[in-house]
Amino acid sequence: MKKILHLSLLSLGIAFLSGQTKEDSIQFSKISTEILNNGKGYNELRELTKTIGHRLSGSEAYEKSVQWAEQKIKDAGADKVWLQEVMIPVWERGKESLHIKTSDGKWKSLKMLSLGNSEGTKGKDVSGEIIMVKSLDEYDKLPAEKVKDKIVFFNYPFNQEYVQTFIAYRDAGAYRRTAASLTAKKGGKFAIIRSLSSAFDDIPHTGVMRYEDNIPKVPAVAIGNTTADELEALVKARKITAKLNSSCGMKGEKRSHSVIGEITGKKDQSVIVVGGHLDSWDVGEGAHDDGAGIVQSIEVLRIFKKLGIPNNHTIRVVCFANEENGTKGGKQYGKTAQENNEKHLFAIESDAGGFSPRGISLEMDDTKRNQIRSWSQLFLPYGVYNFEGKYSGSDIAPLHEAGVPTAELVPDPQRYFDIHHTEEDTFEKVNRRELLLGAAVMTQLIYMIDKNW
Repeated sequence: MKKILHLSLLSLGIAFLSGQTKEDSIQFSKISTEILNNGKGYNELRELTKTIGHRLSGSEAYEKSVQWAEQKIKDAGADKVWLQEVMIPVWERGKESLHIKTSDGKWKSLKMLSLGNSEGTKGKDVSGEIIMVKSLDEYDKLPAEKVKDKIVFFNYPFNQEYVQTFIAYRDAGAYRRTAASLTAKKGGKFAIIRSLSSAFDDIPHTGVMRYEDNIPKVPAVAIGNTTADELEALVKARKITAKLNSSCGMKGEKRSHSVIGEITGKKDQSVIVVGGHLDSWDVGEGAHDDGAGIVQSIEVLRIFKKLGIPNNHTIRVVCFANEENGTKGGKQYGKTAQENNEKHLFAIESDAGGFSPRGISLEMDDTKRNQIRSWSQLFLPYGVYNFEGKYSGSDIAPLHEAGVPTAELVPDPQRYFDIHHTEEDTFEKVNRRELLLGAAVMTQLIYMIDKNW
């Protein structure tokens, strides 16, 4: 214990030497103490996940979450709360099943999930022989006659060599996004992908896919790692027939809302945004993705009010609509900000889970980046050391494109893709202290931005 205390004091001493003040370190401590002792985010996450559950855009549950978020932001002490109208795509999963024919002629059910925004089979059985490829390069070399009327199994594993799991996720993401259109271009009936999962289990992961223009829309489904391994062995041993029946598909658009609240700046109304996305996929409870980011963002606003921190600039929390299958909320927010000629100083998003914070990724010019990095010793006692990333979230991408410095909270990534986009993303997978410490770090950063920019 004495050694830990000594290291913390040493870190703070280094911070003073690098130009930070004792006042900053004291304020950091006050923020952390208040959140870890009295933070409401964990209980609010329990309420969101257990009383509303998963919140797919366009669903009745999502509309309930809009009302929930509006009230929670008011309770946090916002000076102003409003709903921002946005047209969102509506996709419904419906009933779905995937079977393979066994050696005795019977059908065996496989655990699966249709990919988000995929078209289904209109409730009819679609069957054919499975062909397997291990990479996009291998598929590109297949002549169309080898694919026509077949089911293509894209069996590309999540690369375990990457210590940073988000790199492995981006690497494997091409298969989820493109499998359906690639299959259709060569006349295939539907696509099966190995889930984008770091876990060695049989949990299928959904997630958004995309269709290319003027290409037939064939279905795409995902299977878990265990099933993928078993299917690989079967396909190598003999001819395997698969049968898909799915009623999923797009159901047009509907009017919905992002939820926004703010505390007005005392010096000017330049805006600092903190946010996450309110929607989730239609499996699990959307706890880490992205209920965690929502409650952390609301916590930031609450702490500024509770501690009476005199914010120079307007601090705005945004609960974005439709990040998962369209990013319409983020696009609408960016469009409206430009139309209203609002000046945004900074935006940060939390959309990487509620695990222990380890860093802050900075997508901005070198001057701003170096300024924030000069504060790094202030964050070190809270477990945050990584300021090397140069990316930020998809919902604040339109702000970045308009020239706003943006950032993303970087939690420990090792467990996130075990549960991402699955039935396993539940409240029970979230640790209270880890979640609240992430909220503390975002509050500390925004305090520094508000004071120094």
